[in-house]
Amino acid sequence: MVTREEILKTIEKNSRVNVSELAVLLGAEEIDVANELRALEDEGVICGYHTMIDWSKTNIDKVMALIEVRVTPQRGIGFDNIAERIYKYPEVTSVYLMSGGFDLMVILEGKTLQEVAGFVTNKLAPLDTVLSCATHFILKKYKDHGTILTAKYEDTREKVTP
Repeated sequence: MVTREEILKTIEKNSRVNVSELAVLLGAEEIDVANELRALEDEGVICGYHTMIDWSKTNIDKVMALIEVRVTPQRGIGFDNIAERIYKYPEVTSVYLMSGGFDLMVILEGKTLQEVAGFVTNKLAPLDTVLSCATHFILKKYKDHGTILTAKYEDTREKVTP
């Protein structure tokens, strides 16, 4: 019998694998794998299937930023309400509750640095429970969701010997 952990680890690395291939990879019956996948989706364990794109290799302008946000949690609700207000903006791709020096990590996308800065200044910072924001622009991705995005650097200079 195939375990949920085996299924999840396999599809996390390649969500395009079809059920019959997945069954072969895991040494399981196709119907068992299909039923387990459906159960994982119904239970909300599998929340979606995504394609990872290296936008730097396209002609499409895209700027990503990590925003550290300190907030005042609301009595009886905690951080959930403010997180929901933030993640409803279409520019926001992820929101995480964090430990440490800030409360929420907000990841967002825009077409330009100015667009992202404008979002922080005009939409995020003015929220009544937000105490402060610190913006960090992503300049280059080396690895994302376990996938290496850059080729290993190879020194192509000609060797000079005396």
